[in-house]
Amino acid sequence: MEFVLASASPRRRELLKKIVGDFEIDAAKSEEKADDSFPPRQTVEFLAKQKAEEIAAKKEHAGKTVLGADTVVTIDGKILGKPKDKRQAKEMLRLLSGREHVVVTGVCLIFPNGEKDTAYDETRVKFSALSEEFIENYVAGGSPMDKAGAYGIQDGIPVEYIRGSYDNVVGLPTELLCRMLSRRGKDETDIGGNTNLSKNRTEAEAQR
Repeated sequence: MEFVLASASPRRRELLKKIVGDFEIDAAKSEEKADDSFPPRQTVEFLAKQKAEEIAAKKEHAGKTVLGADTVVTIDGKILGKPKDKRQAKEMLRLLSGREHVVVTGVCLIFPNGEKDTAYDETRVKFSALSEEFIENYVAGGSPMDKAGAYGIQDGIPVEYIRGSYDNVVGLPTELLCRMLSRRGKDETDIGGNTNLSKNRTEAEAQR
């Protein structure tokens, strides 16, 4: 089975390598929009599906399995996507400082026959108190600008705890994706030539 990741995120690319042997990258380019009234889980599922559908519709991807994903951070009933500028990035980090928030990632798989499987995962994260100096330096480095909630957990953000999937916070819940592929009932050798899907699933779930 040929596999396509509908994202240019280097973090999702690295995480997908844990599950899928070989795959193409064809990033969705449509503007990400969802109804403002949607709850977080519905928002990320909708956007993940939107991305996957855009790429699956291309003639060159006929007969391939396409993966779309979308991640948001939510706190106080607000959804935090990627910051528009450095000012907004600082505001987001100040809001998250010393508090618990939830990272929600939606995943959509579109299979060669057109069948779709959409799901989401949630992880609770609590930051330690972030000093103004840390926020200023972190934002100045540019890392927050392409990340939901203006941070990458892999960047060494000080945290008190992570409850749930770490990979989900990075941008792709590998444990959930393994379960979705397993539900499909495919032979392990079909998934991008990866003969170790069961092994990868066990290792991913052990990270919880």
